[in-house]
Amino acid sequence: MLIPNQTVLFNRLRTRQLQLLLAIQEHHSLRKAAEHLGMSQPAATKMLRDMEDLIGLKLFERGRRGLQATAYGTVMTRYAQGVSADLAGVREELLAIHSGNIGKIRVGAIMAPVPQLLTSALLNVKQQHPRLAISIQVDTSDVLITALKEERLDVVIGRIPDAWDGASLVFEPIQEEALSIVCSPQNQAARKYHVTLRDLAGLPWILQAHPSPMRKVIELSFVEARLALPLNIMETSSMLLTSSLVRHSDMLAVMPTLVANHYVERGTLAIVPLPIRKHLPPFGILMRKTRSPSPAIQIFIEEVKARAHTPRHADRSA
Repeated sequence: MLIPNQTVLFNRLRTRQLQLLLAIQEHHSLRKAAEHLGMSQPAATKMLRDMEDLIGLKLFERGRRGLQATAYGTVMTRYAQGVSADLAGVREELLAIHSGNIGKIRVGAIMAPVPQLLTSALLNVKQQHPRLAISIQVDTSDVLITALKEERLDVVIGRIPDAWDGASLVFEPIQEEALSIVCSPQNQAARKYHVTLRDLAGLPWILQAHPSPMRKVIELSFVEARLALPLNIMETSSMLLTSSLVRHSDMLAVMPTLVANHYVERGTLAIVPLPIRKHLPPFGILMRKTRSPSPAIQIFIEEVKARAHTPRHADRSA
């Protein structure tokens, strides 16, 4: 059967039908979905049948746990989620503009750009646009990209991890990311001038969990040195917890050099004099292909780009 073209779908699909898809996906029951929307079950049944007749495909099938989306239903439900998120965003932007603001943006960022690039960009944006509402989530790229795809973030400063499908995303690289091994300023064993990875292998380490690109780089470093990965490992993605644990113990950790320098300047951590030759792939600006940036998001992106190309940032990432 021929699937209708874009114009037919746009003209004939109704918001109420998309709400029904979301309700069925949540409740796995046509009756409960109808109750949730305040309509009768026969009306909900007809609405679902009308959608399936329009598209020419089965959207839901009955299983042991109630109604389950088919592959086609999953696509339609994802589209409905996107429309719902867009409408929520439109409402927030309209309210913000009406109240004198220029809008709201939800930013995700990995840790590397936070101490300098992101901080200076945010401060300048807020200075120029004090009523722009900005929320920031700092996490690993895999967590942030999931949130971006699920419409919970508008823009991410990060990278597309290996084995991830980036077909639905737009990625613009802005800066490379060097890594450093850090220790406590009192850790004399790790701060010796002539130190090798073999010397450090017996110490306790803090590493990010898989599939972190940072974890992959340090594992490759041990493999190339023909060493087994240390047995005494703690895993966390929190840089705050990592820095606190390292500062008060003989543990070692790997973190972006930009972040390590931030702690070194404050005297809370020291960089082990053993360079990690492998760099992480460049991080950059990530957005969904299907969403055009709002004026507020564009302001933020342009500020990040401008800050990323200043000499200070270029020198520190070399």
